[in-house]
Amino acid sequence: MSSEKVIDLLRKAYGDEMETVMNYQTNAIVLDGVRAEEIKESLNTDIQEELGHAEQLGNRLKQLDARPPSSAEFVARQDSLQPPEDSTDVLSVIRGVLDAEEDAIDTYRALIDAAEAADDPVTEDLAVTILAEEEAHRTEFRGFEKEYENE
Repeated sequence: MSSEKVIDLLRKAYGDEMETVMNYQTNAIVLDGVRAEEIKESLNTDIQEELGHAEQLGNRLKQLDARPPSSAEFVARQDSLQPPEDSTDVLSVIRGVLDAEEDAIDTYRALIDAAEAADDPVTEDLAVTILAEEEAHRTEFRGFEKEYENE
């Protein structure tokens, strides 16, 4: 059977993915300006991938006789990913995405370690796959950040 640490990290990752979906969606709606279009498009694409991650994590929890957290258990943590006061402040959204991706990467690395320690190769494999996708998102948004900083 899987360890409580694995379950706790799966539940954290699930909640984080759902919060990310909400914040990406909100930012994709509220950002304004020609310069924001590429970021909005990327966020909209990433929303579907993050939802897929949440679904995979939720299914894994179910397989481990646990359940994903529901809205009553939700605690928001992505302060830097809140929509900016200035709807043209694309750089603050980019940096918020980078913060969220760094947190996700840390969570999935911890999950990989916990799953390995619990002899749970299925969860370990899932975490490795999602980690690679989160690292790709981070790379994409680091490129956006560089472009905006150089202007």
